[in-house]
Amino acid sequence: MPSSNLPASERVTSYAWLVVGLLWFVALLNYLDRLTVTSMRDWIVADIPMSDARFGLLTSVFLWVYGVCSPMGGFLADRYSRKWVILVSLAVWSIVTWWTGHVHTFEALLLVRAIMGVSEACYIAAALALIADYHSGPTRSLATGLHQSGLYAGAALGGAGGWIAAEHGWRVAFTQFGAIGVGYALVIGFVLRDRPPAAEAKEPSGGAVAPQKASFAEALRTLLRTPAFWLLMVYMALAAMAFWLVNGWLPVYLQDRFVGWSPEQLGPTMTDFLPSAWLRAGAIYKGNAGLYATVPVQIASFVGVVVGGIVADRWSRTNIRGRVILPAIGFMLAGPFLVLLAITSNFGFALFAMVIFGLGRGFSDANIMPILCQVVDSHYRATAYGILNLVGVTIGGGMIYVGGYLRDRQVGLPVPFAIAGCGLLLAGILLLAIRPDQRAPAEAE
Repeated sequence: MPSSNLPASERVTSYAWLVVGLLWFVALLNYLDRLTVTSMRDWIVADIPMSDARFGLLTSVFLWVYGVCSPMGGFLADRYSRKWVILVSLAVWSIVTWWTGHVHTFEALLLVRAIMGVSEACYIAAALALIADYHSGPTRSLATGLHQSGLYAGAALGGAGGWIAAEHGWRVAFTQFGAIGVGYALVIGFVLRDRPPAAEAKEPSGGAVAPQKASFAEALRTLLRTPAFWLLMVYMALAAMAFWLVNGWLPVYLQDRFVGWSPEQLGPTMTDFLPSAWLRAGAIYKGNAGLYATVPVQIASFVGVVVGGIVADRWSRTNIRGRVILPAIGFMLAGPFLVLLAITSNFGFALFAMVIFGLGRGFSDANIMPILCQVVDSHYRATAYGILNLVGVTIGGGMIYVGGYLRDRQVGLPVPFAIAGCGLLLAGILLLAIRPDQRAPAEAE
């Protein structure tokens, strides 16, 4: 449907796309700043001596604080200005990133990671809700997907911290990234703005418009009275089992299963198709297992989040459930392929399985907030996303621990990988049970 024929509340302006572009770079900084510490482990430990358990605690504390604070961060964005929640969040975590480069004790490092967890918890729900405000109908999934691709870019660039640390020292990396964030916060302050309330599409689920100044307890009660939100929480829990398990343990799994693989392990079809020089260069050794674990999944996720946004937007014009069905299909494919990854000894099959998994993850990331907009009251969508974030971090962090626990007891990673794959399949089936509110005008293009 041409933009000029849409209701005024659903027309997409050039500024609406500028909002996505502005927040894309914030999303990149969000993941870059949080993940840089892991890429500079050796340099940090050499400067501030600590055990592996203590170094792991730096990430654990961040995740715990981040997860617990996510619902309240979303609520602040629902009740107050989304722009100012985003701005303060970016400014604080950037200052904390700069501060990280100036601490000299483990306790101080632990403190700044906890503060970063609080500040970053306020960003993602506010950003996605603001994008949903500006993209109220035919471009919502694509706009969301483009923003989420910034997270993938930040994760991919997280390794740059190790290069800077090797060349200039780990403190320089944190100082530079923090300074960039503070400078960009000034740009956001001048350019970004909230969408005027009168222009927002009214998309309540259940008919009644919620009070804008409701308490967090009332917001929570309203959301928990929505059956579709319960389905989304289960969906997020099952998805997080797979996402975090793959993020945390795929490099180790590939190293265990495929280190020293020969080109013949790709199978005759792929061996004939790919140049032999590529095959020799791509052999997995202990030093590059992480590359194979991240590059195929990240590239496929990047493609999936953009393609999934485009397809879901177009599908939703003729079927209100299009944004639900597409990620459901993605997970119902990704689940069995994750099981295949767990059981195959053929590297070609494993590589293909990683790509399908990444595509499924991208389809989901592009459509979670758009689905929330179809099933929860518009005044609580950021709070709702914050709660889903809490569920995902809690369950996902637990799965990383489970993977290590099982390995310590001589249970191979294929077991939790296969279980997580079955969980993804179930998540896709559960998603099909969600019935969007037919009265939501922004979804009835």
